[in-house]
Amino acid sequence: MPGSEERRDAPRQVGFLLLPGFSLLAQACAMEPLHVANLLAERRLYVPRTFGLDGRAVKSAAELSLTPESVAGSDVQPLDMLMVCGVSPSPASEPPNLHGWLQRLASRGVMLGGIAGGTQVLARAGVLEGYRVTLHVAGADAFTRDFPGVHVSHQLFEIDRDRLTCGGGTAAMDMMMTLIAQQHGARLAERVSEHFVCERIRMADEPQHVPLRARLSHAPQSLVDAVTLMESNIEEPLTTHELAEHLGISRRQLERLFKKYLQAVPSRYYLQLRLQKARQLLRDSEQAVGDIALSTGFSSGAHFSTAYRNHFGISPRDERIPRH
Repeated sequence: MPGSEERRDAPRQVGFLLLPGFSLLAQACAMEPLHVANLLAERRLYVPRTFGLDGRAVKSAAELSLTPESVAGSDVQPLDMLMVCGVSPSPASEPPNLHGWLQRLASRGVMLGGIAGGTQVLARAGVLEGYRVTLHVAGADAFTRDFPGVHVSHQLFEIDRDRLTCGGGTAAMDMMMTLIAQQHGARLAERVSEHFVCERIRMADEPQHVPLRARLSHAPQSLVDAVTLMESNIEEPLTTHELAEHLGISRRQLERLFKKYLQAVPSRYYLQLRLQKARQLLRDSEQAVGDIALSTGFSSGAHFSTAYRNHFGISPRDERIPRH
């Protein structure tokens, strides 16, 4: 098509829709990496633009206001991507014309993103059906009930085709730096990370680190205590019988609690905790694979390797990220 080469080299137009109560931190974590990518590349890779529901300033959660450049629905210049920055949990109070605008952008192939409550806004607009998304774990159960056609994960962030979502906070920075790596190469993304004095870019499949009580807010204290014991005994795992004894309940009671609230038997949940810890050590440390196996409760390297491959689909040695 005429001019396609010219369009491919043009900077990407990235909109940020600011909804009342949005997080300044999350919005900055998403926008600033684009600005720094421009500086380091010494050319405009991205052109950020801010949008509001009307022409007035938008008050953030911290009660500081930003005045957007444009109004949602104005298509003066085509967008390549729009990030919806909203309060979490998001009140179902968007004007209908906003949903229409989001639907039009989706039909044109514009990449759409949700930060914190922005994911709920996109879901209510009907543009997340069949996509894999993430949001803050505290609102995940209600979201799953309200939007059964959307696949919810508890990862740090999700980039599924032309949709990207995160629960907010600093996860927005990791998500955008991963996007920069996809669009302009890993080295530029690493330089952006270094600019922000980040130790590393966290990967999408890392779980959200949420306090245990918040994760199990509706569960009995005995289940919270059981998971706390597991997390405190990774190197020398306790048996299910030992866990039950520590808690003063029967093994059968413990198994029922895990099945009801965590959809897993205790031994399987415990194994997943240990493997997640092993994955973190493989990615973030220089420890030998055999030492990591022992420190996460595996009696042999062969047993560790088999369990790791069965769970993650990759061997521990292949998991190692090359160091630069």
